[in-house]
Amino acid sequence: MDAHEVIVVGAGLAGLRCTSVLAQAGLDVVVLEAAEAVGGRQRTDAVDGFLLDRGFQLLNPAYPAVGRWVDVRALGLQQFPGGVQVRRDRGVATLAHPLHHPRLLPATLRSGLLSARELSALARWAGPTIVRPRTALTGADASLATGWRRAGVLGALRAEVLEPFLAGVVADDTLETSDAFVRLLIRMFALGRPGVPEHGIQAVPAQLASMARLMGASIRLRHRVTGLRSGARGTEIAVAGADTLRAQTVVIAVGSEAVPALVGVPSAQTRGLQTWWFEAEVPPTESGMLRLDGRRSGPVVNTAVMSNAAPSYAPPGRHLVQATCLLPSTGGGPVETVVRRHLGEIWGGSVAGWHLIRRDDIPHALPAQTAPLRPTRPARIRDGVYLAGDHRDTASIQGALVSGDRIARAVLRDRAGAGAPGEVTPPG
Repeated sequence: MDAHEVIVVGAGLAGLRCTSVLAQAGLDVVVLEAAEAVGGRQRTDAVDGFLLDRGFQLLNPAYPAVGRWVDVRALGLQQFPGGVQVRRDRGVATLAHPLHHPRLLPATLRSGLLSARELSALARWAGPTIVRPRTALTGADASLATGWRRAGVLGALRAEVLEPFLAGVVADDTLETSDAFVRLLIRMFALGRPGVPEHGIQAVPAQLASMARLMGASIRLRHRVTGLRSGARGTEIAVAGADTLRAQTVVIAVGSEAVPALVGVPSAQTRGLQTWWFEAEVPPTESGMLRLDGRRSGPVVNTAVMSNAAPSYAPPGRHLVQATCLLPSTGGGPVETVVRRHLGEIWGGSVAGWHLIRRDDIPHALPAQTAPLRPTRPARIRDGVYLAGDHRDTASIQGALVSGDRIARAVLRDRAGAGAPGEVTPPG
């Protein structure tokens, strides 16, 4: 039986970061990935000359973990404008970050979406976290709805901008998401300008995989793990269509929905998103800004001309538009005719001639981040078996990377004899 010091199950961001740390420490590490490529939820497909990520995903270079462990410059990050356009009852309003787009300050002030009272309330709500992020982790957490009510965040800015914008970010329009988590997200948007890599979001895990291989790790694709069995000599890992492997230590770094079948730990609640990719013969705008519907008159929570912000996502002379909707836990989601009608209203013109390239239904797009915020969960499931992923930290690229790094360091401590029994998560 093929035996290794560490086997990591899953080649998403958490698994790959964990692998690099362990391999750099000199351990014999093998990654088993069920898919034909690394990435987990960060995947990109080339379709008829377009780059289509599996769902609309942005990389924020302001995330501390991204700055530490990802070579953003090598990705050729194509950044989106720092602002949004909002479809209102009377035309389209623009809200732009004053430092990133000072020329748009007059348009922002004329938008009709800003009032001194609501800006003051917004500052009370988010200001302390922007200045001192640890304040979000102190005190009692509550739902976003409660946090806004306490701070007095009420009015057009909340209803027409913040609510639809955040619905697309956290895949939740119920305002049940943790207030502390959202304040931390807002801080990242205030500090950074998210974008997409030149070759698609999958370039991020591809870079991490290259680092892991340079450290000496082996990554085996199309190796689907079907079960684990603890034994006297370690953990045996059953792989579909391949020989059973053995490892002294196993790190499970798969999506939350796949965890119960492997280790018996209940899955975390997740939220779904649906993204539609269209080719438009003529772009509806020259801007790359995200466009929202402040009237909330349909299922689309955000839309953007991807090729305006990220030219590499479309062949020369062609135009790519994305539209993102929430995907109900019951499945289904909005149908194309409804999405097209709503897009026509948001963009202010007919979209009948747009060609649908693909629709991505992602039922487990993000772990639900309800209050109270729990930024870390115990590393070990049982002796020699660990669990990593953004569902064990925070629902973000930042959370996935931090989780992978944290679990790797827990493995190293335990192997050195410094493990803490109290950190074990019991199954069930």
